[in-house]
Amino acid sequence: MSATDCEQHGTDWGILEDLPGDPMIWVLIFSELAVFGLFLGAFVVTRAIHPAMFASGQASLDSGLAGLNTIVLVTSGWAAARGTAAVRTASKRASRRWLLSAMALGGLFIALKLVEYAAEIDRGIGLETSTFFTLYFLLTGFHLLHVGLGIVILVVVCRRAEPAGVETGTAFWHMVDLVWIVMFPILYLVR
Repeated sequence: MSATDCEQHGTDWGILEDLPGDPMIWVLIFSELAVFGLFLGAFVVTRAIHPAMFASGQASLDSGLAGLNTIVLVTSGWAAARGTAAVRTASKRASRRWLLSAMALGGLFIALKLVEYAAEIDRGIGLETSTFFTLYFLLTGFHLLHVGLGIVILVVVCRRAEPAGVETGTAFWHMVDLVWIVMFPILYLVR
């Protein structure tokens, strides 16, 4: 249901009506940001309680691969933004190309993350290795699920390439980007 449909049904979305895409996506985005915020808060608090364990765990992560993955995901967000700009100028074909690029980069993000997980598992690191790794795998795994969901959403909106749908799908995709940009330094860099 779009903001226009809400107006016809007498629903007042308040500030959500002025945001791009469907107002319901913003309800989902804000709730997901709250969940990620709680997870990251738990991570930060637990790190304060067990600094040596967290420093050791972080030192064993591949921050170079995670940095590359950050570039991949941010680039995919840029491609999604280009897809939104293209659909606003009535260029469905260009929009689809940009969205396909965003999806491909999202798939590359997933592949790189799975390579990182495989390397960690090969070194004997798992969910039960330490509290650090329990939280690390839960946070990054939850984010990875969102990347997959974001790709599915982009597939759906890419098929029709309508402005409201593309704006809705890319809003979710940018939330996934934003969460990773916040997670990356907390998980990999800050000691």
